[in-house]
This record gives sequence, C-alpha cells and structure tokens, in this order.
Amino acid sequence: MLELSHLDLIALLWFFLCWVGYNYFSRYRAKKFGRLQNMLQYYIEEWAAVLHKRDVRIVDTSVVANMERNASFLASSCLLIIAGLLTVMGSTDRAVNLIAELPYVADISRQAWELKLLILGVIFVYAFFTFTWCMRQYGFASVLIGSAPLYNDKDITEQERAMHRDTLSRVVGLAVYSFNLGLRSYYFSLALLVWFIHPIAFVGATAWVVAVLYRREFQSKTLKALVAGRTEK
Repeated sequence: MLELSHLDLIALLWFFLCWVGYNYFSRYRAKKFGRLQNMLQYYIEEWAAVLHKRDVRIVDTSVVANMERNASFLASSCLLIIAGLLTVMGSTDRAVNLIAELPYVADISRQAWELKLLILGVIFVYAFFTFTWCMRQYGFASVLIGSAPLYNDKDITEQERAMHRDTLSRVVGLAVYSFNLGLRSYYFSLALLVWFIHPIAFVGATAWVVAVLYRREFQSKTLKALVAGRTEK
C-alpha cells in the first residue's frame, strides 16, 4: 500500500465505502420505498402459487434453468477475466509503458500497477463465488419444484402447500439477491478500471456507478411497470 499515493488511497477508500454503503442503503430504502428486487419478489411469490395449481411443471423448470444459465455465463466470464488479469500481470512493464504514453494519465509505478490489478482480480473472485452460490440456490429451487405436491393430491394440507410455496419463493428470492450482488461487482469493476487513468477520475466513475444503480433499482421504467402490474390486480 506504500506504493499508492495519498490520493489513490482516498479514492480506494471512497470506492469501497460507496460499494458497501450502497448495499446497506439499498436494503434500508427498500423498507420505505419500492425497489426492483422487492417488486420482483412479489411476482416470484405469485409464480410459486400458480405452480401449485398445475401438475405439469415443465415451464417452471425452464424458468429456473434460464435464470441459472445467466448466472453460469457470468461466473464463467469471471474465470476468463481473472485469467486475463494474470496474463497482464505477467507483462507489467510493457503495460505501464503503454499507459504512460496516454494523455491525462497519472504516473504509476510497477508495484502500484500490480496492486491495482490484484484488487481488480479480488473483485472478480468475489463475483465468481457470488454467482456460483446463486447457481446452487437455483439448483435448490429446482429440487423444490420437483418436490412440489401435486394439485390433486388430497393427502397434502393447505398449510403444507403454503409452507412449500413460501420456501420456494424465498430460495428463488435469495438466488436473485445473490445474482444482484455479483452483477454489482461487474458495475464497480468498470469504475475501478478508471483508476488506472487517474484517481480523481476513479472517484467520479464510482459515484456515477452508484447513481446508475440507484436509478435502475428505484427510478427505472421497469420498476414502474412492475408496480403498475401489481396495483392493477
């Protein structure tokens, strides 16, 4: 860390404060205002209720498989990005010389360059574990769909059906939450790329990412459409 300037350290601290702080802010604000994931959770609960009204669950398994496929793609992308970062670390001198020739780029030492790459790699390692956990949760949801009681099964009480619906909707909701955390890692990693240019630009890029996340979670047209679909029922 001694290889980083004071401005770099401040920018890095701002980056992690924004990342962690936004996660807490998003959960706190969701208690009072509509949030994209909360509205989606409402439709997940409706889906779980409809699932219990049909005996053929091919559509339901296809829905879960499709969502799991998205998480699998991003998890695989994390491995490719990590491999690329390791390759870049092997040619540090060449990369530093190339960056130094660009205009408006702050001076950077070899150690600082490698440290920034290491931090970027840690972010994608975190994203990989988050997406793989998301995949596992979708796998659990598939098992729950397979164990769902049949619609015409008279031996199953309404309380047991309600417990199964609640468990299924919560597991799928947790999988969606894990997917969101992994996706945020991608967003913030793009801001961290600006750090290689200049720490002040890094601060601005981090703030911009937070603004984009806030707008999409709390002000997006998709959220308004989901809210409208709920109020019309």
